[in-house]
Amino acid sequence: MPTVNQLVRKGRKAPKAKSKSPALNRCPQRRGVCLRVYTTTPKKPNSALRKVARVRLTTGVEVTTYI
Repeated sequence: MPTVNQLVRKGRKAPKAKSKSPALNRCPQRRGVCLRVYTTTPKKPNSALRKVARVRLTTGVEVTTYI
């Protein structure tokens, strides 16, 4: 725990907010090219065949997207 004098000199750092979708670069939508369409199974308590696609965005990032 910092002393009052340390807080006066430096202050507290505000925590940085993490993006939930860093591949989109703060844009609501991004254009991309579909590389592969396939089905996959979700993690443990759920079960189904989820339709997903591997997409290369215009930012150059490859992401897996739900269809």
